[in-house]
Amino acid sequence: MQIVTVMNINDKILDASCVTIGNFDGVHRGHAEIFAHLKQKSQARGLPSVVVTFEPHPLKILAPESAPCLITTFEQKAALIGESGIDYLVVVPFSKEFSRMSAHDFVLKMLCSSLGMRHIIIGHDYAFGRGREGNFSTLASLGVLNGFTLEDLPPIGEEGVIFSSSLVRSAVVDGDMDAAARILGRYYQISGTIVHGREIGQSLGFPTANISTFNELIPSDGVYAVMAQVDGKLVKGACNIGCNPTYGGEKRTIEVFLLDFAGRIYDHDIKIQFVQKLRPEQKFTDVAELKTAISQDVASTRIILNNLNMDYMNK
Repeated sequence: MQIVTVMNINDKILDASCVTIGNFDGVHRGHAEIFAHLKQKSQARGLPSVVVTFEPHPLKILAPESAPCLITTFEQKAALIGESGIDYLVVVPFSKEFSRMSAHDFVLKMLCSSLGMRHIIIGHDYAFGRGREGNFSTLASLGVLNGFTLEDLPPIGEEGVIFSSSLVRSAVVDGDMDAAARILGRYYQISGTIVHGREIGQSLGFPTANISTFNELIPSDGVYAVMAQVDGKLVKGACNIGCNPTYGGEKRTIEVFLLDFAGRIYDHDIKIQFVQKLRPEQKFTDVAELKTAISQDVASTRIILNNLNMDYMNK
């Protein structure tokens, strides 16, 4: 997949294409269905498939106080879209100035002129442009005048649940990793770097890797069974998120005890996939009680991860 950042909305990028447009945060199963349909349509017409997205998320600029914690970083989102077999990811830098552009001008200048759009697919009830004035009716009218066709896909979900980024966020914040995985089609993942911490785990006999991450959406405080990818290896782990109340901690940390793993990995990159929450974070009466709880967490983690749903494992 080729990633193109729009430097000038009037620049010519493609002569003809099939397009979809959206934020696609999380790249969940609903998004994947749109991409699969786009790929099918583009191949049938012999045209490149194009996903148009905005960076940063529009609410980060227009209403920062209301902006959601994003499920994926831009790099994660781009990688997931690439895995869908899309030909081009076109990234439109979002600013207050850009937000004042009418939907009419965006369609004509960006989609039609710059991308040569011949067909567009939008998700159910999607709207874009100044005041969200760009919708199915707007596109239908412009399509007649400018020679492109339009599809509005119905809501995508299963068992009465419509897949959405907001549902993923709610599930992750609640620590319901199974619900998040069902919508995402994979276990929820964060990426980061291993940094030095207070070395409390080391003193307890359970040395942990402390994670510094750029991911905004962090699961609720507690202990989780996770799979970690570090140094090219996939390793089972137990992850604690919280402030270490037994030790009077105040700073929220993400720490992973890697099972059956040895090695110095400070400053190494790591990916954590959250499989299941074991329990909330607790304050224990003494170190002995804490060590007993951690031992039980590790035992539970082994059982859970021995029955891992491999269909949900990230590539």
